[in-house]
Amino acid sequence: MLRIHVPVAQETLTAMLGGDGGAAERDPVLGAILETIRQDNQLGNFGYYKGVVEMSLGWESFVPGHDATPTLGEPGKASLSPTVVVKVHAPCRPEDPAFRRAVDRIMAIHPWETPVIEIAPLRLVCREISR
Repeated sequence: MLRIHVPVAQETLTAMLGGDGGAAERDPVLGAILETIRQDNQLGNFGYYKGVVEMSLGWESFVPGHDATPTLGEPGKASLSPTVVVKVHAPCRPEDPAFRRAVDRIMAIHPWETPVIEIAPLRLVCREISR
């Protein structure tokens, strides 16, 4: 499982909280990360469905250190960042070359000095589908 904390514009978060899911696609950072997930890789692969993600809306609180170069806020002062947490299943090992390339692309897109991107193993429970 890959979990990515994605900073978004306040306008994006406000629009999404108001029911405009399309705002995710219009946000430059979130839209680029979603596009990467939808490319030819294992991110969000559920067999019959590709590019499956869960998005949670909220804010991330942080205090940049005095040597930090934050994209939002000031060193030493508490800040709130409008954030969308993107969770995506990847039915492959973290060492998979396509998975690594996708994560590298997401890292290149992410504007934070220290991106919050988590990789965790999981076991997905699925029902058998016969067609």
